[in-house]
Amino acid sequence: MRLPRFYPIFDSSDWLRRALPLGVKLVQIRIKDQPPARLLGELALCQELCREHGAMLVVNDHWQAAIDLGCDFIHLGQEDLDEADIPAIRKAGLRLGISTHDHAELDRALALRPDYVALGPVWPTILKKMKWEQQGLDRVREWRRLVGATPLVAIGGVTPERALEAFTAGADVASAVTDITLNPDPEGRIREWLRVAA
Repeated sequence: MRLPRFYPIFDSSDWLRRALPLGVKLVQIRIKDQPPARLLGELALCQELCREHGAMLVVNDHWQAAIDLGCDFIHLGQEDLDEADIPAIRKAGLRLGISTHDHAELDRALALRPDYVALGPVWPTILKKMKWEQQGLDRVREWRRLVGATPLVAIGGVTPERALEAFTAGADVASAVTDITLNPDPEGRIREWLRVAA
């Protein structure tokens, strides 16, 4: 499966309304701490927006909601894997992306035959406290060898300029959060990303 090379992550449908009309074709929705009814409503809206714009929606963590809504793609962190029903996810036909940070996590992820493997943080990130140091481009090159044909996503501190380095090192996809959401001109930054990742 060939994925679009630019993969932004947002926490609300408001961001999707801004990004999708610009040509974003792969987007993750990462919603934390919402009541179930509100969460379902927001995910359903995000799915509707993505379908309108011919984009793939990846739901972070909420695998049961993704199944219930007939979504196409789920992303799970290592902690999420402890709770997730992988056979149910596969039976529902959902594609699966998995976060990795070290060799043990990569082995665990590859055993599940994911549709992509994410490596991070490649560069320092301000998004959340991480127990891992930055991975660096050498780790991207190593992961490229180890994952074989599985698509590799670079995440953590990625900018359009760094995305080019990640692609050269072997990443198929570059993911961004705060580089867009904290930018004074998010739409302009998204256009820059789309040019780099074309």
